[in-house]
Amino acid sequence: MALKTPEQFEESLRKMNFKIYLMGELVKNPVDHPMIRPSMNSVKMTYALALQPEHEDLMTARSHLTGEKINRFTHLHQSTDDLVKKVKMQRLLGQQTASCFQRCVGMDAMNAVDSTTFEMDRKLGTKYHERFIQFLKMVQDEDLTVDGAMTDTKGDRSLAPHQQADPDMFVHVVEKNDQGIIVRGAKAHQTGAVNSHWIMVMPTIAMSKEDADYAVSFVCPADEKGVFYIYGRQSCDTRKMEGGTIDVGNSRFGGHEALMVFDNVFIPWENVLMCGEYEFSGMLVERFAGYHRQSYGGCKVGVGDVLIGAAALAADYNGAAKASHVKDKLIEMTHLNETLYSCGIACSAQGSKTASGTYLIDLLLANVCKQNVTRFPYEIARLAEDIAGGLMVTMASEKDLQHPEIGKVLEKYLQGNAGICTEDRARIMRLVENLTLGTAAVGYRTESMHGAGSPQAQRIMISRQSNLERKKKLAKKIAGIKE
Repeated sequence: MALKTPEQFEESLRKMNFKIYLMGELVKNPVDHPMIRPSMNSVKMTYALALQPEHEDLMTARSHLTGEKINRFTHLHQSTDDLVKKVKMQRLLGQQTASCFQRCVGMDAMNAVDSTTFEMDRKLGTKYHERFIQFLKMVQDEDLTVDGAMTDTKGDRSLAPHQQADPDMFVHVVEKNDQGIIVRGAKAHQTGAVNSHWIMVMPTIAMSKEDADYAVSFVCPADEKGVFYIYGRQSCDTRKMEGGTIDVGNSRFGGHEALMVFDNVFIPWENVLMCGEYEFSGMLVERFAGYHRQSYGGCKVGVGDVLIGAAALAADYNGAAKASHVKDKLIEMTHLNETLYSCGIACSAQGSKTASGTYLIDLLLANVCKQNVTRFPYEIARLAEDIAGGLMVTMASEKDLQHPEIGKVLEKYLQGNAGICTEDRARIMRLVENLTLGTAAVGYRTESMHGAGSPQAQRIMISRQSNLERKKKLAKKIAGIKE
């Protein structure tokens, strides 16, 4: 079985034994929990679209290992065409869910680990790449969702991992034996963690010799003994527990993040992909970050498409669609959104082959892409809020709208365009609120800032990749200055 159905994916999660804490309580049934299920629905869409003939080219690929048709989220990029299709696939899914669909991190992690372990083995004589390939074959064959876990809690940012007052601020090896290793620590902001089958852990920064115990990469089942999760809060998240659909804005789909804790977790050697090879930790971090910064040129653009559409509908429902300033704002939103997409396509088209055969994006352009993502969605959201109007955040509740008495009052006074029913106007206002301020904003606006690294992380990479010395030589040559 190379392609799961959405129903098979859901059933596979029901068979897992997750330990999840949400709002101070241990969750007994995460699949059906009203705060978690919308995020699971988003992941289901990655399975559903892969089975639709019209999306087959984007959503699936041929495994270079087995020749079988597989979900593109389990694929290693074999060409620049694969890199471009990845971005197009992510835009499609953003359009279909208007939220985070959560499989990108694992896909990006697997592609980064592939080329890094290959080059590590070639230089050091280790056997990590063989282990990775065996894991990947399982992931492809069973169409598994993998959570890529990179971000450590970090403690005091001015101190290296080995200097921390508490050594667990970075995931690290606490014991080695003939069977494997034992690890302890936590990974923060883990997108889609409780909708995943496996975890792929990576170091979060380039490590020094003194930090060798922290230069660790491995895979383990997401419900492994000793792994537990503390579910993160999102703005307006408890609206999902009220039983309605209007106030949520996007009642079908969503995303989530969690703190993933490793409490002395045993990892057998066959699942260890780096253990002390600190000199390759920076390569892994850099390549994963590049792939994930490319991803934002697709997923955030797809969600942006929905937000632009919602803003345009709000203008229609408000009776303001013909106003020249509204038209201009929609043009600006589209310009910004398509600029992000252009960056995602550009860094993909300019990708190059690594030693393992997997294709890597252009790292400079990928970081430029993500740097723009830290800015443009904020302006797109601002313009959407401007067009929607203040009612977006002062509107009465769904229960009031449906009340037998006051509902009639609201229907009368919240009427905009006479051709549009008040409930439809309320729904589109709540969708704009959801995308700019609510739960979806976590996966759109705020994640645009901090996901795949903060803005300064991209600026550091842009500086490293900018090749200023070559640019100086070009200027000297044109100016007639001899070396």
